[in-house]
Amino acid sequence: MRSIRNKKSLVEETYDSLLAAITSGELEPGERLNQDQLAEQLNVSRQPVNSAIAILKANGLLHDNGKRGVIVAPIDPQYFLNIYEFRLIVEPSVAKLAADRKPHNADAEAEEIMKLGQSAVEKADSFDLIAADAAFHRMIYQWAGNTVVTQSLNANWHHVERFMGRVLNDEKFIKSTWQDHHMILDHIQSGKGDLAEVRMRDHIHRAKESTLAALMTHKK
Repeated sequence: MRSIRNKKSLVEETYDSLLAAITSGELEPGERLNQDQLAEQLNVSRQPVNSAIAILKANGLLHDNGKRGVIVAPIDPQYFLNIYEFRLIVEPSVAKLAADRKPHNADAEAEEIMKLGQSAVEKADSFDLIAADAAFHRMIYQWAGNTVVTQSLNANWHHVERFMGRVLNDEKFIKSTWQDHHMILDHIQSGKGDLAEVRMRDHIHRAKESTLAALMTHKK
């Protein structure tokens, strides 16, 4: 688990650290959290740990479990399917919109994100891979220029990151994901909205199938 760096508030930093541990699988589903141990490990007091835990519970990532206290929420394959069904309906259209509405600095922004992704792939670091993937998709959301869509997609992104953490040991999946990202960006930057839409749909469908297979295998 990563140590705390005082750039944000302690509560925000603590939340980010715990969220990263949950999404990457460092904290496993069903694992009990000990607030005192977490505070010591993260070099903070119990107050930011308790506040962060409250936020994570509200977001459905932690559950109260009677005498066991707070545990990491189980991964629900049906909830995964619901999220990806939503993404398959919305995100291809978002990619098409982005091709028409991308900002003037889109090329520079895309180059930065792709460098971030390439670095994460080379290091095979699960934290960096999750962060880079989130940055890529959120960039597309922003380019589409629809705040309602952005808010709706972002609302469940921490769950998407958690599902994603189950397949980040698959080198073939990681490489194919960033190949897809390159092609989606090429179509968007070229103003080919219809092709970007098709490529995004294919990308999310493959991610859904690969991740679902990993979830089912892990569940056995």
